[in-house]
Amino acid sequence: MTISMRAVTFNPNHDTFQLVEIERPSAGEGDVLIKVDACGLNPVDAKIALWKSMAPSMDANWVAGLDVSGHIVELGAGVSQWRIGDRVLCHGNMFRPCGGFAEYSVQAADTLVKHPNVAADVAAATPCAGWTAWRALFDKLRIEEHDAILITGGSGGVGSFAVQIAAEVGLSTIIASCSAANVEFVRSLGATEVVDYHSESVTERVLQITHQMGVPIALDTVGPDNDIAAANALGFEGQLVELVDTVRPLSYHEAFMKGLSFHQLSLGAGHRNGDAAKAQLVASGTAFSLWLERGRLRVPQLQSIDIESVPQAMEQMLQQRTVGKIVMSLEDGA
Repeated sequence: MTISMRAVTFNPNHDTFQLVEIERPSAGEGDVLIKVDACGLNPVDAKIALWKSMAPSMDANWVAGLDVSGHIVELGAGVSQWRIGDRVLCHGNMFRPCGGFAEYSVQAADTLVKHPNVAADVAAATPCAGWTAWRALFDKLRIEEHDAILITGGSGGVGSFAVQIAAEVGLSTIIASCSAANVEFVRSLGATEVVDYHSESVTERVLQITHQMGVPIALDTVGPDNDIAAANALGFEGQLVELVDTVRPLSYHEAFMKGLSFHQLSLGAGHRNGDAAKAQLVASGTAFSLWLERGRLRVPQLQSIDIESVPQAMEQMLQQRTVGKIVMSLEDGA
């Protein structure tokens, strides 16, 4: 007998999201079936029309939703590290069709993280943005070795977690850029200096704050030409992590003469590059979740919505930058 479930699917023929009833999936080899308690909404989910060509098998039953909080209800063949009933959290594979905008989701067992001791909607708000911030700052930039940082897009998902991490580590100078409307919000997260990128040059302001020496590390979470502003704000042998596009050193001022270094980071690449990459994904999720559980990090401006509201929320996310986090909640029959 076929068992159905509610799901928000993406139709690649019309580039639209819709709430429908589809067949409930089953766990294949190496997978688990998760009863979804909550799923975070992220820009990468909303922008599926821009990357759908990389998933040639995509059809009208494709379920997006990367950041899944839930508990395991079925184990696939070969899965021994988890048990039915375990609460888990994950950042899913964007190229698999059974994501978290549904009542049930299929995920690879070796990419799951033990669920932190926090509410499901809080946990689901963290993987894409929080684990990315963690990997950028600790794995790439080795933030503990520095005393100053520039974070572009301090009010966004990744940026808001990055500012908190920098403050928790104890950096003396945390410079973040955002719009004027979000200055006080970003300051409340721990930024020591906040730059309104609409009214002043981020590069010039950073150089002013640092007495023309520049910052040792920078994280660009925004994209289009913000990488240039961030790279040009670096000091001697400074380092930049770029999250949105490919770095372009020839466009940066004196990149060679200052001995600058550049990093790329795509959290989801952990699913596509072997066991070591998966282990890195799990390690960052585990470490971030521990800080979250201990209250060292918080999810700012969390908004929970029901599954019926997801299609509209996805469309709105494409139209404007979101401050804080939106999460689909299925707990208590939502």
